[in-house]
Amino acid sequence: MNAVSLRAILARELAAVGIVDRGDLAAHSRPRFMRWSAKQPGFGVRIYRSGKRVYVVQVRMQGVVRTVTICNAAFISEHVALDVARRVILRAQVGENPAEQRKRTRSLPPFDRFLERYWQQASPSWKPSTRVAHDKYRSYHLDGAFAGKTIDAIDTADVTAWYAAVADNAGPGAANRTLDILRAMLNRAEEWGARPPGSNPCRSIRRYKGRKIERHLTQAEFERLGKVLDRQKVERPIHTAAVYLLLLTGCRLSEIINLTWGEVKGHRLKLTDSKTGPRTVWLGEDARAILDQLERGKGADLVFRSPTTGGAINLSFLWTTVRKEAGLGLIRLHDIRHSFASRGAGMCETLPMIGKLLGHSSIKSTARYAHLDDSDATEAAQRIGDLIEAMI
Repeated sequence: MNAVSLRAILARELAAVGIVDRGDLAAHSRPRFMRWSAKQPGFGVRIYRSGKRVYVVQVRMQGVVRTVTICNAAFISEHVALDVARRVILRAQVGENPAEQRKRTRSLPPFDRFLERYWQQASPSWKPSTRVAHDKYRSYHLDGAFAGKTIDAIDTADVTAWYAAVADNAGPGAANRTLDILRAMLNRAEEWGARPPGSNPCRSIRRYKGRKIERHLTQAEFERLGKVLDRQKVERPIHTAAVYLLLLTGCRLSEIINLTWGEVKGHRLKLTDSKTGPRTVWLGEDARAILDQLERGKGADLVFRSPTTGGAINLSFLWTTVRKEAGLGLIRLHDIRHSFASRGAGMCETLPMIGKLLGHSSIKSTARYAHLDDSDATEAAQRIGDLIEAMI
């Protein structure tokens, strides 16, 4: 009696007493064996010698028997896998080919691989500063995200959970910026045929509301700030000169600390790179005088170079000291830019002109900054009230 006959007899005997043959004998002679379900023909469990168990379903299509792997038995219960198998068999009976669908799914790249491909294709068109920022957000929040998911399998639930986790770890601002990167990437996945058209799950995500920019320096605060800077410039002439230029131009912090002498052109700064791309900054006499007091370097040299490191200066320590000494509260260096816009609005400069000075690409961006301070609004209300009172 050969081994096959022995196993068959043993299986019949076990079945007679209600015990399902687990194929233990086969496990010693083969690396894997099958246990088929008595409830659903075609559904079974593939059991490996290591103990690993995998659910499979077998269907006949166009005269050919095809076997489709459902998943590792460690991930779902047998009851759930049985339900899946029944649905697969039903679909096969109405003409769908589960094996072909499985093959198509396996051909799609996992998220990390598609992310690398997208980065290689899209990043050459980004500005250098954008590339630096995007690389940071990718490293912190995208690399390793959606593990085990192919690019087409990422849905709204996946993105919602990921978005909340990024916000918890790095704040709403970082979550919003990284969501924009993910949205652009999944849009490209649709263009490349890796996702169905209109399937981008980022479209249904509600972004966190940004912080309202309302803080700016009053006239009294400007005066106190000027006195403190005058005292600090003795010990930190380069750093205070940079803050003065921020005050007098409304430039972004990155535009000043990365400014090179090659970008200084008379009464203009011809910035080669900014948030909105290359732009021109016009300099008044006072701003030009700040630059004239500095030792001019070569074209590629930084205007505000750190005396200790030779690289870009860091204004964080100076600004913390200055705002405390001047009693400015928790005002940021970026709020100096907002103050520049508010002063312009207080002098009745038009929003397009203020936007041009700030380097805005949209008038909506300028409108966010150009708020009058309380004293300006009070004086305006008083003037209007006086006029109306004289008329009645």
